[in-house]
Amino acid sequence: MQKKWTTANIPQKNDGLAVITGSTEGIGFEDALALSSAGWSVIVMGRNSQKGADAIARIQQTNPKAKVSFEKIDLADLSSIKAFASKMISKGEAIDLLINNAGVMTPPNRLETADGFELQFGTNHLGHFALTAQLLPLLRKSSDARVVTVSSIANREGIISFDDLQSTSAYAPGKAYSQAKLANLMFALELQRQSEKHNWGITSMATHPGVSRTNLLITGSGRWSVAGMARTFLPFLFQPSAQGALPTLYAATSPEAIGGVYYGPDKMSETRGFPARATIPGQAEDLNVSSKLWEISQTLTQVNF
Repeated sequence: MQKKWTTANIPQKNDGLAVITGSTEGIGFEDALALSSAGWSVIVMGRNSQKGADAIARIQQTNPKAKVSFEKIDLADLSSIKAFASKMISKGEAIDLLINNAGVMTPPNRLETADGFELQFGTNHLGHFALTAQLLPLLRKSSDARVVTVSSIANREGIISFDDLQSTSAYAPGKAYSQAKLANLMFALELQRQSEKHNWGITSMATHPGVSRTNLLITGSGRWSVAGMARTFLPFLFQPSAQGALPTLYAATSPEAIGGVYYGPDKMSETRGFPARATIPGQAEDLNVSSKLWEISQTLTQVNF
């Protein structure tokens, strides 16, 4: 792997469709900007149409020739995910890259998705699980499809609590977030195994951005939480979003990226730096838990791979 891989190393393309969740700002926006600059057609996705329009304007300011469009989706609502997937399937265009990036982080009180799931597990994991399943026919149409799912170093503290997946008996914001982010990593690794088993021809990888300067901390925990205040008053602790996006962009585009691998920054316990192989926490390698999580996720979301 190149020691200091940057966006300058992204291979230029004249085709290729990339779908990126949570891409109106933060790391997802940086992914969209870099990929559209390299010639990809990019679908920016989010809940807010105005933010979507602003994101497209910012991308086109940098690159007037960018092939970029916006699609509204709410990953906390299975019917919204189904509507988006149905629209894409009716168009029939192959999807070459899906980046499962959107996330909700540590709301202080337990909130629920439209379908009654705990908000972090329901959005970060189940929403992306359902989306990937429903886009599978279009991913399989591509000759070299990749699915990159963004996790977090918070997954190191995560445990998949099958007896209380939705944190109904006890809700601790950080614990629920760590579980959701561990689920993201386990999903990415299991998707690679399922793809190999069923010959789907899809390469699945997981990434994490280290500790990056995004609005996730402020919008999730609140500006005056410890995390929010650190983000506001100790900015030197955080690397810029563009730097945090590099592991995802590496997994998405590098000819050297390998399926079933986890990528993150290479310095200071993976909190910052350039893309490198990240350490998979032991609990993410439990195949029994992975397989059970896959089955339960299919049941909860009523989708089938």
